[in-house]
Amino acid sequence: MHDLTCMIRGCQAKVYAPAGTHSVCRAHFLSYLTWRRRKGPQMFMKYAGMTMEERDPYVAEWANTIRVEEAPTASAPKA
Repeated sequence: MHDLTCMIRGCQAKVYAPAGTHSVCRAHFLSYLTWRRRKGPQMFMKYAGMTMEERDPYVAEWANTIRVEEAPTASAPKA
């Protein structure tokens, strides 16, 4: 996870988890998990056995489903 911000265009949130060879924020990571879950249970088994490079096409497919206005921004620190 070398990136400092989420890979989704327009999102400035801090990196939370890897997505293939890229990184995503927490909100987008949860969105990615939901997307994979909707693909079916076989997606989790297949995905778990893949290398990061092999995961990239799936990440790209998911990223195309994200609308720019959905991209969360870095949240303000809690007081």
